[in-house]
Amino acid sequence: MTIKDLARLSGYSLGTVSRVLNNQPNVSEKARAAILKIVEEQGFELNVNAQTLKQQRSNSVLIVVKGTANEMFASLVERLQTLFLKTVHPLIVDFIDEDDNEVRRAVQLCRERKPMGILFLGGNNANFLQDFDKILIPAVVVTNDASGLPFSNLSSVTTDDCRGAASAVEYLIRAGHRTIAVLGGDRRLSDTSLHRYDGCVEAFRRGGLVFDEQKMYVTGRYSYEFGYDGMQQILRQMPDVTAVFAMADVIAIGAMRALADCGLRVPEDISVIGYDGLKIGSFYTPKLSTITQSIDQLASSSFELLMACMTAGAPACHITVPFTLSCKQSVRQLSK
Repeated sequence: MTIKDLARLSGYSLGTVSRVLNNQPNVSEKARAAILKIVEEQGFELNVNAQTLKQQRSNSVLIVVKGTANEMFASLVERLQTLFLKTVHPLIVDFIDEDDNEVRRAVQLCRERKPMGILFLGGNNANFLQDFDKILIPAVVVTNDASGLPFSNLSSVTTDDCRGAASAVEYLIRAGHRTIAVLGGDRRLSDTSLHRYDGCVEAFRRGGLVFDEQKMYVTGRYSYEFGYDGMQQILRQMPDVTAVFAMADVIAIGAMRALADCGLRVPEDISVIGYDGLKIGSFYTPKLSTITQSIDQLASSSFELLMACMTAGAPACHITVPFTLSCKQSVRQLSK
């Protein structure tokens, strides 16, 4: 008899059966009693199997980072490393490309490294729907909302990306800007890009402005290089542009460098606002206006949530961390 047979006879999922056999706490008493009854009736070697399962799992925590050039994620990893140093859980940090499937990579690493829990920095809900059912350990997605996904072992910690992006564009509109371009990511690959795009479109609509995606929206990677190249494309497509919303601070800083190389001044000629609140934005000239996410709060909430799920069997939870509109020096108030 196998675990699959126990799942079929009990009517519970493979994950639930596995957790009972492994003596994990995050199972209802009703399910535990029903499964253990079948184990006894069928003569299943519970102790041997549970011992094997225990031996197959390490004490480590896996962090899958989606994007090799994302400085916000690099800062999050650094903060998480500090938090996990105080525990018995060593970290396995794996960086993948923005275009790669983070869930399939996690499935592979779960087979190879047997972690106790997973933190996903960034993600795409479509990838989770396709493959996350193969992962039976607790996991938390950071900076992406997983509340709509049907997995009892998947939590999330995020900001409201739609509302944050809308706040950035609304700030530009309040400052008198009407010809606004947006530099962002591919909405098909990144839920973060999708939500921030939706926020932009909604802000344009509420401001009585028409958003021409073909002309006003340029996509690429979350990197300085894309910000530089994307800004040059915007200048060709929209020579009358007065303001730019960049969906990440690294994109915004790349755009500001491109403007300087073209002999244009920020904010005197073109205003720029970013998203993330990276420290480098405050040391750039001019200081970057941005939507600030609290890296400390994202890291601590994710850490505490995963630890509770791993060690105490806490149920999945979905947390929204507030953002702040940081008005600094890179946006100019136009005369009305």
